Amino acid sequence: MGTSKQRWRISFHKSPSKQPPIPIEFVCPISGSLMADPVIVSSGHTFERHCVHACKSLSFTPVLPDGSIPDFSTVIPNLALKSTILNFCRSSFLDPPKPINFLTAENLVFTLKATRNPQNLAKDAARFNGVRVIQSETELNRVPSHISTSSEESVTPRSGPTYYSSSSASDVETLNPNSIEEDELLVKLKSSQISEQEEAVISFRKLTRTREETRFQLCTPRTLSALRVLITSRYVSVQVNSVAALVNLSLENRNKVKILRSGIVPSLIDVLKSGFQESQEHVAGALFSLALDDQNKTAIGVLGALPPLLHALRSESERTRHDSALALYHLSLVQSNRAKLVKLGAVQALLGMVKTGHMMGRILLILCNLAASSEGRAAMLDGSAVECFVCMLRKGEFDSESTRENCLAALYGLSHGGLRFKGLAKEAAAEELLIQVEEMGSERAKDKVRKILEVLRQKDEEEEEVDWEKLLNSDDDISQPLSSNLGFMLELID
Repeated sequence: MGTSKQRWRISFHKSPSKQPPIPIEFVCPISGSLMADPVIVSSGHTFERHCVHACKSLSFTPVLPDGSIPDFSTVIPNLALKSTILNFCRSSFLDPPKPINFLTAENLVFTLKATRNPQNLAKDAARFNGVRVIQSETELNRVPSHISTSSEESVTPRSGPTYYSSSSASDVETLNPNSIEEDELLVKLKSSQISEQEEAVISFRKLTRTREETRFQLCTPRTLSALRVLITSRYVSVQVNSVAALVNLSLENRNKVKILRSGIVPSLIDVLKSGFQESQEHVAGALFSLALDDQNKTAIGVLGALPPLLHALRSESERTRHDSALALYHLSLVQSNRAKLVKLGAVQALLGMVKTGHMMGRILLILCNLAASSEGRAAMLDGSAVECFVCMLRKGEFDSESTRENCLAALYGLSHGGLRFKGLAKEAAAEELLIQVEEMGSERAKDKVRKILEVLRQKDEEEEEVDWEKLLNSDDDISQPLSSNLGFMLELID
């Protein structure tokens, strides 16, 4: 019995030597280690987060083994790869990887850069040791683009210069003259005492309510990281004021991209799904504000904001409903988000809201954007959107002239749907109605009506080219005529 147990122990100790090889895509090209916090950069490459930070801090762009050069301008957490790496570690009986700290990453990148450019060694060494080297006047006014910790890290703050003080600021963050005020605020934001957290977020909210420069100065990786933790607090006052403070920060245009890159959006989405009602109002406003920047639109959609924003259109809070609609309008200006909304079944939901008069003006704006894509047009034509819009125009029950114009704009977007649109418009008797609308609408409305009518009247000329009744009743061989009109028939089927 003892011998048998001893053999089992020996076998157990030998098993790790048979570990499967680590896939190359799990390894950071810079650190050469298994990634614990992988991020995707603009060029599509994946790195350990702090290696990217270090490269940006030292203004270093590595050349990868395949000869490609990464672009670090945008950084998004690669949560799918992170999950895959953790699953690999579990199945291989490996300990999960630990994030490389910033100091180690910066030391590694510093060595790489010095090896490539020995002439810059003195200058980089000075910066590496905490001495600020200003190369030009424009550098003082550079907009911060530093990325803070990942969206999943909310308990243990990272060590090292990720959180810069005024004496060691780098290219990725401008000098902050109010660092003492910021430090005092951060102490309370990170306090374990709920009363101090509440006091800090209320103070933060007041400080950023009206002062634009304060919004910019306090929107740092340190404060965003602290806010990300408090946004999901289970205490009402802490959660509400944290999100409200973030909304204030997002009002400054220079902050919008930085806020998204901080990894705070997933926390906002969680609150929109299951947070307190007042917090959800602020979250809808924050997502609307962040979506105003073109660089953020695609990322917000990728991070999963579209489903909860659609659900928020039915919220009991009017403020949540309206800001969610505006957020969806700006997000749907991007084709990738339009395709996602169509797959989510948004068209039917939005048409249903229009039919009931629910936020008609803003919902029509979203439908206008969806009608600009082939997927959106197809879904709207399937959903009887033509009949819906014609009926609305016939009733004329609009709350404003701009809403009428939005309705015509959506109908005009559908007019690019070819013969299918023309057939549906004919069934709805759209042409006669549009003639009436043209006589009494605004100039913008008249312009849209004229374009739609032009499409509808072009239909008659096309139909005159082929006499379908005569063709089908002919005794002659119809294979050639049908073949010559195959494209026309396929378009009719579509």
